[in-house]
Amino acid sequence: MASGRIIFLYGTSSSGKSSIARELLDILDDGVYFHLAVDGFNAMRSRRELAPEELDAALRRTRMGFHRSIAAMAGVGNGVVVDHVLSEPWRLLDCLAVLPAEDVLFVGVRCPLDELNRRERARGDRPTGLAAHQYDLVHAHGDYDLECDTGTATPRACAQRIKEALPHRAGPTAFTRLRRRHLPGDTPPAPGPASSAGPGGRPEGPIRSSAR
Repeated sequence: MASGRIIFLYGTSSSGKSSIARELLDILDDGVYFHLAVDGFNAMRSRRELAPEELDAALRRTRMGFHRSIAAMAGVGNGVVVDHVLSEPWRLLDCLAVLPAEDVLFVGVRCPLDELNRRERARGDRPTGLAAHQYDLVHAHGDYDLECDTGTATPRACAQRIKEALPHRAGPTAFTRLRRRHLPGDTPPAPGPASSAGPGGRPEGPIRSSAR
């Protein structure tokens, strides 16, 4: 069974990932696609109040389960549009380890900081300053198959550009390049506490941590 395509939308909070994902579901016509968003997985968690250490462990398990759900959906032939923020170093490493690198179109979703701040205030459902905190951190790995800027283009225009790029990808993909750089032995990250070191204690170079 052929693996499904994974369109991985990645950017700061309020950068427009979810809006682009909705547009992609409207215009993609080469298969059946599902929008998998990390916020949706967070919303499925029980509402019981957790102590900080227990919450950190639950959030880590949520992210790990989310990544493996993406792989499982694509592995049986579904197309997947992913909406995620890799705001801790281990998250990117985990995705590199569990997702089929050649099937991932890694899309950097950018937006000017003043516009991010405006959107954050307008939404009112994000901590103040979250996007600004993530702004210089989330793109530190510096490698994408495609980038778009929602400060200058509408979500529909970004989605159309992604659709048009899909048949013309040149290998190796960004995920393949990042895997070679950060997981040279193709070793999955260990499921221990998040830290600034990679699997086996390897430093992660330019990938830096930020708030969840």
